[in-house]
Amino acid sequence: MNRFIPAIAAAAVAVAGGAYWLSNSQTSATTTAFSLPEITNIQTVSSEGAANEHGIVEMIMGSEDAPITIIEYASFTCPHCASFHENVLEPLKADYVDTGKVKFVFRDVYFDRYGLWASMVARCGGQEKFFGMTDILMKTQKEWTRAGDPVAISDSLRKTGRLAGLEDDQLQACLQDEDKAKALVAWFQENAAADDVNSTPTLIIDGEKHSNMSYNDLKEILDGKLDG
Repeated sequence: MNRFIPAIAAAAVAVAGGAYWLSNSQTSATTTAFSLPEITNIQTVSSEGAANEHGIVEMIMGSEDAPITIIEYASFTCPHCASFHENVLEPLKADYVDTGKVKFVFRDVYFDRYGLWASMVARCGGQEKFFGMTDILMKTQKEWTRAGDPVAISDSLRKTGRLAGLEDDQLQACLQDEDKAKALVAWFQENAAADDVNSTPTLIIDGEKHSNMSYNDLKEILDGKLDG
């Protein structure tokens, strides 16, 4: 079953997520809350690779001039999302993204603090390294999500960052960025509300919402658009 987004998910992530990294090297997660800005006047987030009003950059693969745009809403801790990235995104990239037919946009969804931490690690290397790090995190999801307590999980995520060439100081700065954590959660709230996202993975194909599907089903939709 796909994972569904509870109404309080963003607030729970905010409480559990950012506080841990601001705990001055304590060995267990704290529950010190920080407040989120109230979400009003939902606006469309830029998909041009530039920072939006929250300072968050859209992560995009493919040509800006591609005739089809796919937005994937996914969580780094969602098993169905990991399966999608292995069985659907890989052939989609080869057949449609790399050939200029599809622009692919990845948007984060946060069910828990670990998904938020993974996102902060993946984004730490910027756009150049994001999809490579995302691929590693999805393929090793079972390992790092089951590493143990929060300290063990954080260590596993840092290891992924180091494999991608990031330095410890750089990773530490990214993971302790409370403002970025708040901005990511607010950005997620806006996106999910604007596109009526309630489960992952969710695909928005040229503005139309679709649930998780096989590559063959996705290919049929894309070919129909390209041939139409």
